[in-house]
Formats: sequence, C-alpha cells, structure tokens
Amino acid sequence: MRALTRLSAVAAASIMAVTLAACGSSDKPADAASDACPNGKVRFGIEPFEDPGKLTPAYEVLAKALEKKLGCPVELKIVDDYSAEVLAMKNGQLELAQFGPLGYVFASTKANAQAVASFADAGGKLTSYTAGIWVAVDSPIKSINDLPGKTLALSSPGSTSGDALPRYALKKAGIAESALKLDYAGGHPEALLALKNGKVEAAEINSQQLASAKAAGTFDESKFRKVWSSDPIPNDPITLRGDLTDGFKNKVTKALLELTPEDVAKVGAFLDVDPAGPLVPVTKETYQPLFDLATALGLSEDDV
Repeated sequence: MRALTRLSAVAAASIMAVTLAACGSSDKPADAASDACPNGKVRFGIEPFEDPGKLTPAYEVLAKALEKKLGCPVELKIVDDYSAEVLAMKNGQLELAQFGPLGYVFASTKANAQAVASFADAGGKLTSYTAGIWVAVDSPIKSINDLPGKTLALSSPGSTSGDALPRYALKKAGIAESALKLDYAGGHPEALLALKNGKVEAAEINSQQLASAKAAGTFDESKFRKVWSSDPIPNDPITLRGDLTDGFKNKVTKALLELTPEDVAKVGAFLDVDPAGPLVPVTKETYQPLFDLATALGLSEDDV
C-alpha cells in the first residue's frame, strides 16, 4: 500500500481540508436525518501517499461524483499521516477513509474501520502493486543480501511498501536492521529522489511511484536496477467507520460501487490503475496477508 502516504510537504502543510459544495441547483441543505447524510455531510479522509497538491484535484472528481449519488456534501480531508487518519476515524471525525493496506490493519483494530471498496482494472479485477528496492545500474549491490553496510532510503514509518515490506524482507534474509542504515526520506517521491541524487545507495520505489515518475518523465529506469520485489499487495481499501448505521453504510457502499471508471480514473492513475475500472467490493479478508505481516514484524499502532 498504494505505499501506508508520509511526505515532507505534508508535514509543513499540516491537515488540509477541502470542502466540496453540495451538487445540484437547490440551495436547501441536505436532509440531516437521511441515511445517506446523517450529519449534513460525509467527511472523507485521504492519506497523503503523494503530494497533496496533486491528490486534491483527483479526489475532488471522485468526491463530487459520490456527493451527487448521495445528495450530501462530501468534505475531503487530506491528513498528516497514517496515525492522524486512524485517530480521526477513532474520534468520530471521519465517516469514510482510504487507507494504505497496512494502515487499514490498525484502523480496523483501533478505529473499527470496515473495508468496502477498492480499485479495479478495466476488466473489473481488484488491482495490486509491489514494493521494490532499487539501486543505480552500476551499483555493486546485486541482491538484498548485499545491503549490509549500505544506506537504504525508505518512505516513512507505517508505509506498507515503503517501510514494513522492505524491513520484512531484511528479516527473512536474516539481516539485522542495525547492519545497515535505514533512512526515512519522508515519502515515496522523496525516497526515489534520494536515490536519483546519489544521497543513498538503495531506495524503496514501489510500482505505483515508479509508474507516476516515469509518466512525469522524472525517472529514467535505464539508469537504475531493481534488486528486490515483494509479492503483490491489494490496492488501498476505502473504508467506513463501523459504528455508523447500517442504512448509512449500505447507501455509501452502494454509491461507491456505482461510480463510473471516469469518476475514479484520476485517483486510479496515482495507484497505477490505468485504464481504471469501477470500484469493486473488498472485505477484511482481502487484506489478511497484511494482518499476518503486522504480526510477523510485531508491529503496533505506534509503528504507523
């Protein structure tokens, strides 16, 4: 997990909220008593897995489409980091939230987040991504076993692909984390940039960040080499807070699953989903491998 994003830009920006006006020509407020709009609005949290300035216009398209289906204002909240989003949902400040896969593990246990939808390809199949460790093409590092004594740039604590999975790979290879320097760069783009600029000898670059950087022309893959890749990770779940009414959860889930590929395509592009299909149903069981990973690494919410 659409690399558990986290960014130095976010730390400076703190919590950014974008409120979308209610759709339709009527000036009347939404029915606060309706199942689809119980508190007059739906607050939708997003992890900053990319520059918020880029994420906001993409999520505005999705939120406006959801708003139209619900007849209820949707307020976007791009939060500081994983833990801020979990805390916001736990404290009743979010009805809806998209988490990275590992972030969802702790949101599930600490905030009763319930996974309902995720991103599919044009054929309607749930999409996935991979974590990766990259080096310069002329690097003597040929595999993960050559990392001791080197500096490895990771994304940020709590990221699925940018923290937990690379660390788990080291553990499985029998390499103590103290045998190398782990440098948290502040986000996926920053880790890639650290490698590009020669600041580190290796860096995590997940398949989503790789696709975005290549599309933007900011990463020449021929100058670098991948020395490790994870198994596929199911894409980010969109979740609902579990203590909400069944009527609300049913209506929002239905609305999410009825969004068109065009409604979600701009967000999907950041998750390496191109061409995008509709959102598809997911459940807690979809992300069981991430629960297993957290157990294997002895992770807690303090690590997110």
